[in-house]
Amino acid sequence: MPDQQLQALLETAVVFGLPMKRAFRGVMMREGVLIKGPSGWGEFAPFDDYTDTAASRWLDCAIESAFGTWPEPKREMVLVNAIIPGVGSAEAAALTRSAVLDNGCHCIKIKVGGTLADDEARVAAVRDVLDTALGRGVGSIRIDANAGWSVAEAVKALRRLGEYGLEYVEQPCADLADVRQVRGQVSVPIALDEAIRGAVDPAALDLRGFADIAIIKVAPLGGVRASLRLVEQLAMPVVISGSLDSSVGLAAATALAGALGTTSACGLGTGTLLAADLVEQPVVPVGGMIKVERVAPELGALMRARDHISCDRAIWWRARLAAAWYAGSSKRTGPLIGSL
Repeated sequence: MPDQQLQALLETAVVFGLPMKRAFRGVMMREGVLIKGPSGWGEFAPFDDYTDTAASRWLDCAIESAFGTWPEPKREMVLVNAIIPGVGSAEAAALTRSAVLDNGCHCIKIKVGGTLADDEARVAAVRDVLDTALGRGVGSIRIDANAGWSVAEAVKALRRLGEYGLEYVEQPCADLADVRQVRGQVSVPIALDEAIRGAVDPAALDLRGFADIAIIKVAPLGGVRASLRLVEQLAMPVVISGSLDSSVGLAAATALAGALGTTSACGLGTGTLLAADLVEQPVVPVGGMIKVERVAPELGALMRARDHISCDRAIWWRARLAAAWYAGSSKRTGPLIGSL
């Protein structure tokens, strides 16, 4: 049965590539696979550095999206933050103006982890635009170090950057013991991302004493319902975030945010980073919000995205999906797919 189920998944699979406006996480082409089932479309798009076992949870999410059901939303619209990559201060200011004036976002997440001087210039530029456009202190700033600091670097940076008013810092250090040390020396609240989605068993985590906020990314955590169980188990404030998804894949993250009824801005505004999408009108914030709904690819956009993928990469992605299936997803999602 697992072999037949995998074959059925591969028969509907479409490998896609979406060009980025600028490099993000070193990526200039966001690649992945769409699968189709009776419930709609699912997206399998783990980054290249994920192991087969870790990628299997991304496949769980895609299969749940295509074959399962999502909980009824408590909210039909969710607040989102905009995201500023590690760009220069002038570009950061321009991107923030667009996020505020064009997309209605009042919360900005900034990538940091370069030189402290560059990070401070970027954060200062964003704060200046927010204060000018919205009023002093009205807009909120989050920063994300992507586990790039040592304890000493984190403490120094957060004492400096904290002067600009930070809602929280995301994953300052890779090691949880280091994060605990940082948390004891700074006043900026600590959020964890990589420590959660990169855990061998996220459900076994106990983050008390390590963090104030949990970043929940639905795709690497295995889908909407698995993420809901994790949120309940963690018993701490959460922020729902995406994984540089297409508009189709982003629907799972918005479903989670809607099911939780969260009022905190979610990290779901990454559609603005894509130069192309799987739909003609990408899901981007309007009035600082996006709608909780399923999204299906549009034929023309999907065909263009397919054309960005070489034959070798298409073969690689199909093999990767199969590897993720046998690395654990088949046991967890086989019953959901059933007899095809």
